[in-house]
Order: sequence, then C-alpha cells, then structure tokens
Amino acid sequence: MINRRLVLGGMAGLGAGALLPAGALAAASAGLKPGSPDDQGKALNALLQKASQSGNQIFLQPGTYILSGVEFPQRANLAGIPGATRLLYGGTGSFLNASNAEQIRLSGLVIDGANQPLTGNSKALVDFNHVRQVVIDDCDFMASTRNAVALYQCGGRIERSRIERAADAGIFASQSSGLAITGNHVHDCGNGGILIFRDAQGPDGTIVSGNRVENIRADGGGTGQNGNGINVFRAGNVLVSNNVLKGCAFSAVRANAGNNVQITGNNCTDSGEMALYSEFGFEGAVISNNIIDGAASGISMVNFDGGGRMGTCSGNVVRNLTAIGPYPADAPGFGIGISVEADISVTGNVVENAALYGIKLGWGPYMRNLIATGNVIRQSGMGIYVSVVDGVGSAIITDNIIEKAAHGGIVGHRWMDAVTGDLIRQNASGNPRLIVERNILS
Repeated sequence: MINRRLVLGGMAGLGAGALLPAGALAAASAGLKPGSPDDQGKALNALLQKASQSGNQIFLQPGTYILSGVEFPQRANLAGIPGATRLLYGGTGSFLNASNAEQIRLSGLVIDGANQPLTGNSKALVDFNHVRQVVIDDCDFMASTRNAVALYQCGGRIERSRIERAADAGIFASQSSGLAITGNHVHDCGNGGILIFRDAQGPDGTIVSGNRVENIRADGGGTGQNGNGINVFRAGNVLVSNNVLKGCAFSAVRANAGNNVQITGNNCTDSGEMALYSEFGFEGAVISNNIIDGAASGISMVNFDGGGRMGTCSGNVVRNLTAIGPYPADAPGFGIGISVEADISVTGNVVENAALYGIKLGWGPYMRNLIATGNVIRQSGMGIYVSVVDGVGSAIITDNIIEKAAHGGIVGHRWMDAVTGDLIRQNASGNPRLIVERNILS
C-alpha cells in the first residue's frame, strides 16, 4: 500500500497557488484532490470522458494523486506542472492505459510507479495500444516494476522527458508508425534503455535522436538480448543519431535484423560488450561518424551466414577496447575495433588501442566484397585480420596507416590461425581476389 506520509508530504502543499491554463478543465471540479490518500482513478476517468467530448485539456494542480486503472478515451490532453504534479500508482490493476484512441497528450507530469507490481497484462506505467498520435512531453517516469513506457502500433513523439529506474526498459515501442523519440534522458534501467521492435521484419521509420542514455543493466541475463542502450529489432528504416550513451552493460546501440538502419553521430562510452552492432539478417546499414571510447569491442557488421550484408562503416573514432566482456567469448573473442563480413566499405575510421585486431575482414568463409581503405590503426594487437580460407570472396585493403601493431600489420587467417606473413611487407597476397596495396606500417 502507498505510504500516507509519501502522499501528503512534499508537493501537496503547492496546489492552491497554481493558475489554471485557459481552456482547461479544473480537476478539482470533478473531485480530484491533490494529497488525498484515496485512489482517484475513477474520478479521473470520468473527467477524461467529459474532456474528450468537449475537447478541453485537463489541468492537474501541483500535488500527488493516487491513481489506478486510468483508461484514456479517444482524445485526451492531460497536463500538470513539471516536477510538481505527481501521479502515483495505487497498485490496483493497470496504471495509465489506452487502446484504439485517436490522440493522447501527456505533459508536465511526474508518473511514479512506486515500485509496486503492475498487475495483469500491463507492460508499463504508460501502456498505449493502437493510438494514432501520442505526445509525451516534459514528463518524469520512475520506479516501474516493468517498462516505463510501452507503445504498440502508435505514432507521435516522446520528447524532453526523463525516465529512470524501470525494472525492464525505459521505452519499449513496437510496430510503430511515424514515431520520434527525441531529447530524453533515460537512465538506471534494468534491461534496456530505448527499444524499437517489430513482431516481424519490416519498415518502421522511428527516429531516435538527441537522447542521453546511461547506466543500463542486463538484469535478465543473456548474451545481448538485454543491457543495450538503444536496441532495434526487426525494425527497418530507423534513424539512431546524435545520442549520448554511457555505461550500457552490452551495446550502446544494437540493431538486429534491421534493414536500412542508420547509426550516426552517437557518442558511446563504457560499453560492456560490442559498442555498435548491426547483426543477423540486416541489409543496408550505415554506421558513421560515431565516437566509441571504452568497450569490449567497437563496431560489428556481421552474420553473413544469417543474411547480414551491405553497408558502410565510415568516419568513426574507436578506441580503448579491452578484450574483456560480460561473458566468455566464442572465437575470435573481444578486443576488435571494427568487424565486417559482406558487401561493406570500411573507410576513414580511426582505431586505437584494440587489444586483438584493429579491423577484422571476414570470418572463415564468410567474407565477400569488402573494402578497407584510408583507415588509421594505432596500438592494436594486429592491424588488419583478413580471412583467406578456400572459396572466400574479394577484399581490397589499400592506403591504410598502421602504427605499433604488436603481431603484424595485415595478416591472412584461416579462422584463428595466421597463415600468411605480414602482407604489407610481402607487398603481395598471391591471391587475385585479395588486393593489398599502398599501406604503411610503422
């Protein structure tokens, strides 16, 4: 049960002085009282229905309102004073739900789950299904035992909001249409920051831009299903840009089976596993102009055996890769700056302090149509790994500068075994499908 002192203290005393916005309905006229120890979900539902019919906004005075089982109608505009109007989950049924609605707007609200279990099928504090236009602006979400926000088949935007201490993910958006998630701060969540999912692979078009995502754990375990700052799963045409991501247990940005995904201009520090990942059945990925500082590995565009192919990796700064990950790694291991496998150009990147390889081209027979040109690789275990197993595809490695590579500049491999000398020093690979020219080793 909610602690009575928690409700009556703090913000409840602010209510009398707030001015009512023009055109808004006063919540007090419907019996909603800030600081009341009673669950006021039914009173809010009645007021929402009235406001939906009239088109008015509902303005909640500063203070704390205990609510359960709130069901938004076709249209709703619920507003408060940022940081001062607090909706506290009463622990009975769902919290804030909507289904098959036209437009719902939430602004200036603190939405607090009080760490109470969400019951039934509720996936989040705010759980919206089939809402054409959702607007969540300048709200605070905290202490959810599941997700903070869950949207299914919704459009609209989530912006300028703060989300913390969700036991699962901060934002979970599935089957979206025209959704934008911008300018939010998501931190200290149990299994994910911002998740963009689809039930089956297909176009999505969500924009995830300008967010700050920090301290994302992987309480649910696994080898990458959890612990990602931004996770794109099966969703195509998604733009992930200009986010600041720090302290994610696995990836800062992880795209799984996402076609035409762009990951650009992000700042990623202290990632526990692969900082930026495009994996499993993707086509057309672009990873460009990101900064990575501190991770088990840097950038991976792989899984050609599972259909992962086609993209560019350019203009990234990748450094301080430790080779120590959150689980025992399969071969070839962690500590790799950039890994690619099929139909990918790797150009103009700078890699420094990669414990194993600066750039890895292919893995066993999984290599086709790769270019690595104009990159700078410093202080790596090996500069460039290139697969030379029988039947492997083509690769061009030209005009790279490799400095202080402990185990060679460019070396051909069969799986983990180095089977050539340094191809920079040999000045020829002996393989017409492998061109190695104009590289500098110092």
